[in-house]
Amino acid sequence: MKKTLSCILAVLLLSSCLVLFGGCRGNDSETLNILNWGDYIDPELIERFEEEYGVTVNYAELPSNEEMLIRLRSSDNIFDLCFPSDYMIEKLLAEDLIAPLNKENIPNLANIDSNIMEITSAFDPGNEYSVPYMWGTVGILYNTTMVDDPVDSWNILWDEKYAGQIIMYDSVRDSIAVSLLRLGYDINTRNENEVAEARDELIWQKQNVLLAYGTDDIKTTMINNRAAMAVIYSGDAFYCCEENPDLAYVVPNEGSNLWFDNIVIPKTSDNKELAEQFINFLCDAEVAKQNTEYIYYSSPNAAAMALLDPYFTENETYNPSEEIRARCTVFHDLGDFTEVFNTAWERIKSA
Repeated sequence: MKKTLSCILAVLLLSSCLVLFGGCRGNDSETLNILNWGDYIDPELIERFEEEYGVTVNYAELPSNEEMLIRLRSSDNIFDLCFPSDYMIEKLLAEDLIAPLNKENIPNLANIDSNIMEITSAFDPGNEYSVPYMWGTVGILYNTTMVDDPVDSWNILWDEKYAGQIIMYDSVRDSIAVSLLRLGYDINTRNENEVAEARDELIWQKQNVLLAYGTDDIKTTMINNRAAMAVIYSGDAFYCCEENPDLAYVVPNEGSNLWFDNIVIPKTSDNKELAEQFINFLCDAEVAKQNTEYIYYSSPNAAAMALLDPYFTENETYNPSEEIRARCTVFHDLGDFTEVFNTAWERIKSA
């Protein structure tokens, strides 16, 4: 698996009709419209599903949960499946935008780890509306030849010794969470003073930051030894470490975000049963194994994990220990308080 532009183009080419904030319906076969993150499914699996079920898959990508929410709120939304994160699923439920699942159509749901299901029930009670797809952590990816201090705390990202060598992630919840955790606060805080303090610390930190704020470009920068440290998702870190053996990943002692991306069906879907067939397909053990080997993010599929090479299962970046998971927290929807975070983020980005 290589997370490069060529992989993204492959997804676009094998989709019979690309959807980009709109869509088209196939004339000769049933059509499934999917909205997902970039490079977040093995394109061979889309092609296989099309061939096995005689359907057309239209596949579109978006960069953030917030943009996904805008799309699903739209009166002309045509998507049948999407892959939002934990806190966004809470918001989608609150706004009555997603449909309950008919689990009789998803027998492979039995392959999902019961421990994972227990965690995800915190944002989808009873897991009635979503199925876990991938999960992971947020941490620090660092170059062992460029960093000669212990990397065990978020504090190192504020160390002036590494000015111009630090990358922060372009995400309101993740970046503010880093600052909140460093200050000893809850990543789901509803305290305006705590958010303001975290905001001010991030504004001060920008003088030390090489790239404020990056996303997919972080991987290339770190692999090519152009920065010393970066805030990054665990799957991307795993891939980077494979490409550059001088890189290492850590979840700091203060804790982090334990995130989950789940599969949901918008209430506006015209193909709910076909969408459930696709979910069941992705939950097949062999399919899930192939998918996680392509994506490098952690699979919630216990049957697939049993098939994986120890190269994955024995690596704590891919498969964090219980001790690491215990100090991590799942994001929750903040309701109206989200605006406090958004306002703080605007100040940080414009500073």
